[in-house]
Amino acid sequence: MSATPNNELLSARQAACLRWAALGKTSWETARILGVSESTVNFHLRNACAKLGVRGRRAAAVEALRRGLLKPLTA
Repeated sequence: MSATPNNELLSARQAACLRWAALGKTSWETARILGVSESTVNFHLRNACAKLGVRGRRAAAVEALRRGLLKPLTA
């Protein structure tokens, strides 16, 4: 077995939080956009990082894009 994390699917909320983070939004801004609390956004981002085996929202967004778990971002 390899030591790399598996390709678990992200939940819809984890993917949404990562998508906004990839667009440069803060947790506070993402919370306002999604209608949840800032701590909820951070919760989903931490869980996405754990699933992807990375540290930090930027690394998680890049890894999710690389694995095809997020659609490429458009302006």
